[in-house]
Amino acid sequence: MKLWDSGAFLENGKLVAKKDGDALGGAKKTIAYSILQKHNTSGDASKLKIKFDKITSHDITYVGIIQTARASGLEKFPIPYVLTNCHNSLCAVGGTINEDDHMFGLTCAQKYGGIYVPPHQAVIHQFAREMLAECGAMILGSDSHTRYGALGTMAIGEGGGELAKQLLGKTYDVNYPGVVAIYSTGTPVPGVGPQDVALAIIKEVFASGFVKNKVMEFVGPGVANLSADFRIGIDVMTTETTCLSSIWETDGKVEEWYAIHGRPSAYKKLQPENGAYYDAAIEIDLSEIRPMIAMPFHPSCAYTIEEVNKNLMDILSETEKRAKVSFGDKVNFTLKNKVIDGKLYVDQGIIAGCAGGGFENICAAADILKGKDTGNGKFVLSVYPASMPVYMELMKNGALAALVDTGAVVKTAFCGPCFGAGDTPANGAFSIRHSTRNFPNREGSKIQNGQLSSVALMDARSIAATAANKGFLTPATEFDVDFSGKKYFFDKTIYEKRVYDSKGVAHPEVEIQFGPNIKDWPAMKPLSDDLLVKVVSEIHDPVTTTDELIPSGETSSFRSNPLGLAEFTLSRKDPAYVGRAKAVRDGSDEVKAEVKAVESALAKAKPEFAGRAEKAGLGSTIFAVKPGDGSAREQAASCQKVLGGWANIANEYATKRYRSNLINWGMLPFIYKDGDKNLPFANGDYVFIPEVKKMISEKLPSVKAYAVKADGTVNEFELSVGELTDDERKIILAGCLINFYKN
Repeated sequence: MKLWDSGAFLENGKLVAKKDGDALGGAKKTIAYSILQKHNTSGDASKLKIKFDKITSHDITYVGIIQTARASGLEKFPIPYVLTNCHNSLCAVGGTINEDDHMFGLTCAQKYGGIYVPPHQAVIHQFAREMLAECGAMILGSDSHTRYGALGTMAIGEGGGELAKQLLGKTYDVNYPGVVAIYSTGTPVPGVGPQDVALAIIKEVFASGFVKNKVMEFVGPGVANLSADFRIGIDVMTTETTCLSSIWETDGKVEEWYAIHGRPSAYKKLQPENGAYYDAAIEIDLSEIRPMIAMPFHPSCAYTIEEVNKNLMDILSETEKRAKVSFGDKVNFTLKNKVIDGKLYVDQGIIAGCAGGGFENICAAADILKGKDTGNGKFVLSVYPASMPVYMELMKNGALAALVDTGAVVKTAFCGPCFGAGDTPANGAFSIRHSTRNFPNREGSKIQNGQLSSVALMDARSIAATAANKGFLTPATEFDVDFSGKKYFFDKTIYEKRVYDSKGVAHPEVEIQFGPNIKDWPAMKPLSDDLLVKVVSEIHDPVTTTDELIPSGETSSFRSNPLGLAEFTLSRKDPAYVGRAKAVRDGSDEVKAEVKAVESALAKAKPEFAGRAEKAGLGSTIFAVKPGDGSAREQAASCQKVLGGWANIANEYATKRYRSNLINWGMLPFIYKDGDKNLPFANGDYVFIPEVKKMISEKLPSVKAYAVKADGTVNEFELSVGELTDDERKIILAGCLINFYKN
């Protein structure tokens, strides 16, 4: 794999570097440029105001989104809005609350004119591929893996606030992104699947931020050698590179895909014009890719399976070091006890969701396991087809019967194994999964209860090969398999019988069905002239994921209850955070005494601020080096705001979407540029930020802040917030998106 970081032109189907080329003109020849500008309403090609064609959510995001929009005056869904039910679909936690959310979704689809996909019918992204995607279209989803580029649709995953804006007729505002060519050649060898290609790319680009907040455009002769399903499997994982979106050139295989799904008019040939210019490029020879495994605790911790088996103890030692970064001394993590006779044993295999549950992945797994069995030991294999139409065809062609015959368990469409709401392994167990993420505790274990299991990401093919070897790690390339290449047939009547489609017609007379767990957002104050925040958590990990900010899994049942969910904030990373934040929010006696001491220290060190600290807006903040990697869930920000948070202070933000979530909840996305080694403040200190309102309203580049330590020492330092749109400034000044629309 070769990275071109100085830009490249695509001329006559080949990447070339030309210093004297017309980069500005060439940039307009990319597929990404044409789609983005088609949806841009600003009139300024560099400052985009995007209106999407369609939006989509699932059952741990749509309640909050619709509640936000309702509080802001929603009367009708202005564009097709699909409400899928693939996260809280088990209805197994918290009594009635999950099904209450589903009934809320159904009645809102009826009232406002949306589309409702019942539980177990499809995971969010598979339904979008099958029923929503169109070449040249744009879709916004409240899930970070909203990626349909392989089908010619530029899709973006964002927090719920951005979807609420679309529902209210507003725009998605972003600077025109850089575009990176992913130029492929060659053909994958038998046994290599899309997850292997995806992990190889993520390994190369994540740490450096090579494609961060950019669009990945897949071109080159290698694309034609991949089926549509294979492309989809790579595409959905581009989220893990921290890119903004993705798009692929389209051809006859994509045209056939749309025809199979009964939507031939959705196809259009997309390809860059000759002379297209890319800000950077990644060159991949697909024939060189080998079966991969992403070890705990990130998709970028990737190796070839051959490399792991060859250097097993060294790589397991590296994994233990990563565990130390994430968990410190809370638990003693090791996988060395999984080594038996020099081989790595895994306890569980899962093929599921938007990444693994595709038709070709499951057929390939069935082919590999044909005539074998998974054994009657600890190891268990579970398979989740991504939609009921896929499930039906796998039943008809015998693939599911073949899997069941091997000892595998086949289940319905569900995202749970991906985010910790299903198939949580035993304490100390190790799971291999064709899903999207393997962050710390994402599989459902609770470190606060002394539990820790872990996940490695692999392709369905090598998971099947490992299952055939009764749980001992094995690459699929070690098996000589006659892959059947079964053809897919899509039965749309499955959806016609079960999915509620309003066809865009609203029925305002319908009463929304609420449940006792569905709560309104609490009132939030506008930004004050001065701000006093207490640092209530300090995180020095290189990257902090949204899973660590607000855990996934069982907490998803509380996503419709802002106050209830907030109790879980940072529970796995810093269990004391919630108590500290609430003490500040509620103005405890201890906090009142601390504020008086801060006032006294400031008046002594900076007489011009005398009397201002006690009158300032009071709240809390966290410090993290690089927060926000991973999920689009806005609750990572909103939970902090519900607990009285007014800001994050970070060296940088891992993703645009997390920063946008902070802004939409009225939180200041402060940047402290001088690293994390000698911070001017520490956990428990107060930070006084004078004239912060003026900074935002008058577009000042930075503001002086003053850290007041327990001993009365006052440290002056500088904070900035980076670029903000005019609307983002108004949202912060109003205190949150809901207040902005109310005003």
